[in-house]
Amino acid sequence: MSRTQLARARDGEITDAMERVAERENRDPAFVREQVAAGQAVIPANHDHAALDPMIIGREFATKVNANIGNSETTSDLDGELRKLHTAVHYGADTVMDLSTGDDLDEIRRANVEHSPVPIGTVPIYEAVKRAGGAAELTHELLLDVIEKQAEQGVDYMTIHAGVRMEHLPLTDGRTTGIVSRGGSILAQWMEENGMQNPLYAKFEEICEIFREHDVTVSLGDGLRPGCLADAGDEAQFAELETLGELTRVAWDRDVQVMVEGPGHVPLDDVADNVERQQEVCDGAPFYLLGPLVTDVAPGYDHITSAIGATEAARAGAAMLCYVTPKEHLGLPEAEDVRDGLAAYRIAAHAGDVAAGLPGARDWDDALSAARYDFDWRRQFDLALDPERARAYHDQTLPGDNYKEARFCSMCGVEFCSMRIDQDARDVADGEMDAIDGATDLESSAAAEVNLPPTGTHDMSRVPDLPEAVSPDHDHATESGEADD
Repeated sequence: MSRTQLARARDGEITDAMERVAERENRDPAFVREQVAAGQAVIPANHDHAALDPMIIGREFATKVNANIGNSETTSDLDGELRKLHTAVHYGADTVMDLSTGDDLDEIRRANVEHSPVPIGTVPIYEAVKRAGGAAELTHELLLDVIEKQAEQGVDYMTIHAGVRMEHLPLTDGRTTGIVSRGGSILAQWMEENGMQNPLYAKFEEICEIFREHDVTVSLGDGLRPGCLADAGDEAQFAELETLGELTRVAWDRDVQVMVEGPGHVPLDDVADNVERQQEVCDGAPFYLLGPLVTDVAPGYDHITSAIGATEAARAGAAMLCYVTPKEHLGLPEAEDVRDGLAAYRIAAHAGDVAAGLPGARDWDDALSAARYDFDWRRQFDLALDPERARAYHDQTLPGDNYKEARFCSMCGVEFCSMRIDQDARDVADGEMDAIDGATDLESSAAAEVNLPPTGTHDMSRVPDLPEAVSPDHDHATESGEADD
């Protein structure tokens, strides 16, 4: 049986995946191995995910971003889901979670694994409920069967809501929004109707055996996370967290990689405390947060409200951020919503890394600032997090090629452009101000790959061509097999 990345790291082995991660993070492979061996970082890499380009999640590395996709009973099909996957990878998702709850679950999951260079995550209880015909009809055997099948299909990590226990349920009674996690609410209903302990908690050791066989990373779900500011930091949230800390150690004892999921709605001034508390309770296991949203008043703009919290979480040491799209709380996101959510979260992750002082993280900012001051519009576009949108917004008012050499944009015009005025003042002979040279050499930057342009750069050489019906609006791969923008 092939061993997990954790087991091999503990034995002192630097695996091919660790070598690739070290290359992408611009770190020493020995340091990567040490972090994985200590449980402080994970490399989600199912043995059966052939197209995977390995990546790492841990607080000592660049902050990662996950994109949720998936169909529902009323929307999207296989082609639509592959289009969302392609969009997510193109715009910089480090992992993708398939949260499908509609039809053709196996077909969609297999296609996502086959066509994804990034780790694929799932929440297996969704499929189990669909197969059972309802939450109350779930059985221990069915849950294990679904988990094992998804592991065999190549899923790299799975959210397991094993921390929701019967004794925690009364703690949610005084909440404003109750239990907002889909997995948490399903398990609460099952426990109420069957009068037994959470089956995922009861069978957690058996689940770990499945994960160890396939090297599936367990993502310990926060089934009692707060769904509004009023519920943040309550007894239910932190009682579950204590159980997640216990389960982290159970999984580690079985050589299973672990990350821990965190709350979705938290006031801004409590975000850092939440990160620090999780790190203490879970012995430094990587923290994976949904958002968090720092206000509840902005439906339609929750990619912004949550990116504010996500930036603070990244600065405080969160290892991965689960994006939120403008459709959060309102509907199933489409491809453009995926793009907007990823843009917000790539900004949050990068800003957090800059604030935390990760090596070279600010070099990208400095290079773009120099291009802006030089009125090098083409380089600005190339360095932008979303080059297509930056170019499109500029060209709405100044579309001609001649304006790519212009020393102004349409916001200030020629006469009132401050940078042009500043440059002209510096050009005056014997002036008081020296000329500025703000060049930054990105080729020699110490930054991790995700903190350098372009976003969405993955090794695509093992990814098969998309079906003809999936026709994205952009070219994603170069001849070398990597993203070109």
